[in-house]
Amino acid sequence: MLTEGALARTGIDAVALKPTEVDLSRAAGLSVDAVVDYEGRDELPDPDVLADLASDRTVRVTTPVRADGFDPLGDDGLWDWVPDGVGRILVAGNPAYLTEAEQGRAVAPRLGAARDRAPDAWVGTESVERIALAAGGPQFELLSRSTERDLHALRTAGFEGRLAVYAPTVVTDDEDAILDAVGAYAARRGPVRAALPEDAATDATATGRAREVLTQAVRDYALVGDGETVENRVERLREAGADTVVAYPARGLDALGR
Repeated sequence: MLTEGALARTGIDAVALKPTEVDLSRAAGLSVDAVVDYEGRDELPDPDVLADLASDRTVRVTTPVRADGFDPLGDDGLWDWVPDGVGRILVAGNPAYLTEAEQGRAVAPRLGAARDRAPDAWVGTESVERIALAAGGPQFELLSRSTERDLHALRTAGFEGRLAVYAPTVVTDDEDAILDAVGAYAARRGPVRAALPEDAATDATATGRAREVLTQAVRDYALVGDGETVENRVERLREAGADTVVAYPARGLDALGR
């Protein structure tokens, strides 16, 4: 069972929730903020649930600016689905949730138009880092091996806006459990994919060179380890310039604080 004390010890500021994996109302008992991930038009949560959740915390919903329904330069019929009091994170969108036609739409003009509509929105940087920075606003990026260096560089260059980091999180020192939870996720990242042997397992069954690569990769692209280890990594991110750390509970919400 996830407890407030265990959650607080990780040092995270918000949890990322996927509607296909968890009842969003369960987050109502937590004191941290929430990010609700877009998983396709067929999986949109009830806006009343979002509004209730946002009654005593900050809630933000990822909004893919290329997707039909949320396209500020095209079909925007779902734009107002996000209720008042719930913020947005404008993203290019995971290709898994976009049609081929949607994937082909230009990101830059849509991010700009969406920012005009929602000036308080965060902007997702994944695969569009320079466009996101040009669009302005709080920058929302996925944890990677270069994140601490990148955050520090932005602060050194004079960026004063909010910087938020999203990371799959596994609070355990059980290496098999870590690999089962986030090994495949890390393996999809370009540098990791290139370093892995062909057809290698990416979970706890990985051995040899594949296991060596994955053992490092999950620490580059996710927050993993016991509570103290995760807390220390979060603190390093803050020292580098992060204002907000958002944890996606890769083993489920109940396991996040362990």
